[in-house]
Amino acid sequence: MNDSSWGAPSGPGHWGPAAHGPAYGQGPAYDQGRAPAGPAYERHAVEETRPMPIVPDMPDVPAGGGDGDQEDRGAARLSGPLFRDETTPRAPRAPEEPVAGAAAPQPAPAAPSQPQPPVQPLPPKKSAGRDLGAAIGVGVGLGVVIVASLFIVKAVFVGVIAVAVVVGLWELTSRLQERKAIKAPLVPLAVGGAAMVVAGYVRGAEGAWVAMALTALAVLVWRMTEPPEGYLKDVTAGVFAAFYVPFLATFVAMMLTADDGAWRVLTFLILTVVSDTGAYAIGWRFGKHKLAPRISPGKTREGLVGAVTFAMAAGVLCMQFLIDDGSWWQGLVMGACVAASATLGDLGESMIKRDLGIKDMGTLLPGHGGIMDRLDSLLPTAPVVWLLQVLFVGST
Repeated sequence: MNDSSWGAPSGPGHWGPAAHGPAYGQGPAYDQGRAPAGPAYERHAVEETRPMPIVPDMPDVPAGGGDGDQEDRGAARLSGPLFRDETTPRAPRAPEEPVAGAAAPQPAPAAPSQPQPPVQPLPPKKSAGRDLGAAIGVGVGLGVVIVASLFIVKAVFVGVIAVAVVVGLWELTSRLQERKAIKAPLVPLAVGGAAMVVAGYVRGAEGAWVAMALTALAVLVWRMTEPPEGYLKDVTAGVFAAFYVPFLATFVAMMLTADDGAWRVLTFLILTVVSDTGAYAIGWRFGKHKLAPRISPGKTREGLVGAVTFAMAAGVLCMQFLIDDGSWWQGLVMGACVAASATLGDLGESMIKRDLGIKDMGTLLPGHGGIMDRLDSLLPTAPVVWLLQVLFVGST
């Protein structure tokens, strides 16, 4: 063996054949299985290599400066996190490049959108607009007082009418002065109104007309004691108030003068109350078509039908069983007329209140408003019922 050929390099990076003897497998078989030029790698190490992901730069660990756990943690950081609950902040990782030949992840198919049905708004809940408990309690109390005075002593009932007239005049004139600066003289109206009711009971229609004329004259004279500015509107409002409240109420006192006067008045009250109740009940439950929306938006045509139906049914019963010599067909006519007059009276006062810009004439009666808010349908109905009773069964 030539010693000079041992270890002689045959080229850069490897040793030539002279460096090996026959013991290292010289020949073609050896040349075919030897590793390529460069650093020596084993075959299984070459096949198991994977592309390393791109990771952020980590601080260098000094050699020998850390224990085994720190070195393992550093190795783990180079190949990705081993624990999901690491709290050490790290810089955001760059997106990894997909491995060659691997299928790209497909996004999950979106669930088909189901058409949602339109949300229907809830219908507004109907409301009575007043405290029904208080209204019923006050109504029952007034009814007891009226019926007791009506059937015990007629003169007491006349006094009840006079008191209601005076209070109604006070409410009306007060609202006129507050809202329109109209000063209708209350003193002559109150005195003349009470006298008008008594005159109608004592002297009938003739006494009522005389008292009405004297009351109007007293209003004209009383207003002369103040400056002339606004005189015309004040006396006009005073005469209107005298006719609207006490004169119409006088017809109730005139009903009382008949032998069955108490039953005639009771028939008048029943028909008016039943008409209002029927209009309210049917209108609240079935009302859809407005009767007079510019005057009273709450009134409906269905309510008017209910008022007529209820009043006619009550009229048949009252004329048949309460009025001497009365007949059922007279009750039908009277019930229809009462429903019409009560509705017109209610609309008339609603027109006045709308012009004044108020909801109620007063607050004396809880759940009802004022006295005038209860007299609105009674006042125009009184002369209608009085006239029909005189035509059907006479004045005595």
